[in-house]
Amino acid sequence: MICLKLVTVKMPELYVKAIDELVKEEKFTNRSEVIRIAVRELLKRELWGETLLEEAPSLKADELVEA
Repeated sequence: MICLKLVTVKMPELYVKAIDELVKEEKFTNRSEVIRIAVRELLKRELWGETLLEEAPSLKADELVEA
């Protein structure tokens, strides 16, 4: 299981509204999922490199534990 850490962030209201719309459209289960996926994709692209896309960790709901 992957241990999740609570992180508080401030973001423009426009971003929050867009995230809420994705959840409302049932594309994601909640705001946290949207943000985790967005951060993971950024890390894949900017830090882990294109060659590691298949190897980068993918968070699955049944593996997540809040700390």
